[in-house]
Amino acid sequence: MSGCTCGHHHHHHDHPHQHAAEGVELALEPPLVALSGHLICADMDQMLLALDLLPDHVSLSRAEPGNLRFDLSQTEDPMVWRLDELFADAEAFAAHQTRMAASAWGERSRDIARAFDRINVLPRIRPEHPREGAAISALLRRAFDGEDEARLVENLRDHDDLALSLVADVAGTIIGHVAMSPLGAEGPAFALAPVAVHPALQGRGIGGALVRAAIATAPEHSIVVLGDPAYYRRFGFAPVDLASPYAGPHLMARGPALPAGSTITHARAFSGL
Repeated sequence: MSGCTCGHHHHHHDHPHQHAAEGVELALEPPLVALSGHLICADMDQMLLALDLLPDHVSLSRAEPGNLRFDLSQTEDPMVWRLDELFADAEAFAAHQTRMAASAWGERSRDIARAFDRINVLPRIRPEHPREGAAISALLRRAFDGEDEARLVENLRDHDDLALSLVADVAGTIIGHVAMSPLGAEGPAFALAPVAVHPALQGRGIGGALVRAAIATAPEHSIVVLGDPAYYRRFGFAPVDLASPYAGPHLMARGPALPAGSTITHARAFSGL
C-alpha cells in the first residue's frame, strides 16, 4: 500500500489482471489510469457529509478534460460508496488530485476512509456488445460535439445496416468506435464511417488502430470513406471517381477497385445527414 496526496491509499500494479481480456490490446504509452474501490464512512455524520458534498465532487471530476469515467454509488451498506474512475494518463490523474485537494470535498472529507486499487490499463478493440448503443452514442456526441454521427449510427443499427461496429474498450469504458455499413456498388463494398475517439485520447493512435481493425475484417470488399486524404492515405485509401452525392477529392476507397464512374449508394441512414 502507498499513499497519495488525495488521501487515498492505492495498490499499484502494472497490468489490469482483474479485467477479462477480450479483443486485441493496443500498446499505448503512456497507459491510462484506472481506480476502483470504496469510500467508507465511520458514522452518520460522515455519511451525511458525503451525501452533501459528493454530487458536486462527481460533477467537477467528470468535467475534467482528462477524466473518462467517474462513477459513484452507495452500496447496500449506506455507509459505503463504490467508486470507479478512469483517467487519460497519470498526468490527468495528478491534475484530478490537485483539483480535489483544494475543493470542499478534499478539505472536509479527510477523515472518511478510502480503500482503492490503482492500475495502468490499455484499450482493447472488440465488437460492440448488446445494449452498448447508448454508450457508443454518448462517445460520438462527445467526440464530434454534436448529434449527427450518433444519430447516423443509431439509424444504421435500427435499419440493420450496421455491418460492423468495433469499440475501443478500457476497463469497461468505451473510448473509441468505428462503423462500417453496406454500400450499393458494382462489387462487394462497405462505407467506413464514422470513426470516433474520446477527445482526451485523440492523437494517440487509437483511431488509426480502429480503422486498421475494420479494414482487416473485409479483405474482399472495396471500402469507401469520406475523409481527409492526408489522414486516410496512410491506410491505403486513394481518391476515386465514383458517382455519389459525396463525389469529390475527399471521397476515397481502398481494396478491390470499383469501375471508374460507377454509382455507389450509401445506406439510407446517410440521407438524414
